[in-house]
Amino acid sequence: MVQDLYILMITAGVVSLLFKLLKQPVVLGYIVAGILVGPNLFGENLVSHENVEAWGNIGVLFVLFCIGLEFRIKNLLESGKTALIGAATIIGGMLLLGYGVGRFAQLDNMNSLFLAAMLCMSSTTIVMKAVDEAGLGKARFVKGATSILILEDIVAVVLLVLLSGIAEKGSFEGVVMLKTIGVLAATLAVWFIVGILIIPTLFRKVRKHLNDEILIILALGLCLGMALTAEEAGFSSALGAFVMGMVLAETLESHRIEKLMAPLKYVFSAIFFVSVGMMIDPASLAEYWSSILFVSVVIIVGMITFGTLGCWWGGQTLKDAMQTGFSFVQIGEFSFIIAALGSKLQVTDPAIYPIIVAASVLTTFLTPYIMKGTMPCYNFIYKHAPERMRDKIDRREEEVARKEQMTTTASEEKLQTHSGRVQKLLSHTIITKRVVNLFFKNMTENDHKG
Repeated sequence: MVQDLYILMITAGVVSLLFKLLKQPVVLGYIVAGILVGPNLFGENLVSHENVEAWGNIGVLFVLFCIGLEFRIKNLLESGKTALIGAATIIGGMLLLGYGVGRFAQLDNMNSLFLAAMLCMSSTTIVMKAVDEAGLGKARFVKGATSILILEDIVAVVLLVLLSGIAEKGSFEGVVMLKTIGVLAATLAVWFIVGILIIPTLFRKVRKHLNDEILIILALGLCLGMALTAEEAGFSSALGAFVMGMVLAETLESHRIEKLMAPLKYVFSAIFFVSVGMMIDPASLAEYWSSILFVSVVIIVGMITFGTLGCWWGGQTLKDAMQTGFSFVQIGEFSFIIAALGSKLQVTDPAIYPIIVAASVLTTFLTPYIMKGTMPCYNFIYKHAPERMRDKIDRREEEVARKEQMTTTASEEKLQTHSGRVQKLLSHTIITKRVVNLFFKNMTENDHKG
């Protein structure tokens, strides 16, 4: 086991470093490392696939736990309309498009359903990394895009549970699915409400005793405990880890936990992506190159179209909507997890897994270059749009700018109000101090006169 871990980590480290030097996402390096140590390239396993798979399963829990930690109800509520309409349009549109692609490729209902689920989620990690590297971290569209990604992550966890149930029953039944969704929603609500009522209070009471060592052990214990609870309730352990992350995100220690979890997340997520790469046969990539290209085009065109429309309908400017859509042109973590689930349950065609992974690699590689095309495309559309459409685009830009200005002004007034109160308090304190000093001075002078 130690030898397996050594080979895996040193290979992943060297390859990911090479990808970093080439200014490519390190996730791609991990997948390539998996291909190198897997059984398909050199005809033998350099590491035990069983060990790597076990570590990868733990990695999934930690990755979802950390995604839950980044969830903020306040941020989601602030984006409100944009997040809900944007996420619903992207997920709904890509599910229908993905299912249609599956049926067009003459896949059965089960394969088409899994394929649709794999294609409807962008990668939170890759999008945020691409945005930061493009210097757009403080751009106006980022807040709405982040909220959409959070909702996509929540839906992805729900899809994992639903697909597991559908795969075990071997059929897709609307009534059964609605019942499963109802039970899942009720269970999530109970877990979240009970967790919010108990855990943040507990953390506040023992906060002064929580050093880094105790905090990380307690957080991991709660994460794994909720994962086991979810399994006992008949749901995915990943769901439990995600819910506990959401609960701990509402505590005062959430940022400390995120920081402490980072090394574990990096290590086990790397192992997970290496395990993904180990399942890829390079020969199959050559065999299915046309399918990989076709799926990649579907992802890029679909995400740009539904992302732009959803954000526009949700109230963003056309420029912001297009920036969101053009940054969502890839699939990532959850697509791999859903693909692995289908392979594990033996309900999907073996060809789907390498096609999805290869399409993810290709779209991830292309994401930064596609994002650079946002403004030229926007300028082209604006220039050639009918006059009525241009007027609507201009009005939306003015509306959003006005709301942004009102929000900024309100924040400044609130800050000035707080500042005034503090100054008033300090002024009263200084005046009171001077009055007291004057009082004692007069008393002293009277004593001397007496």
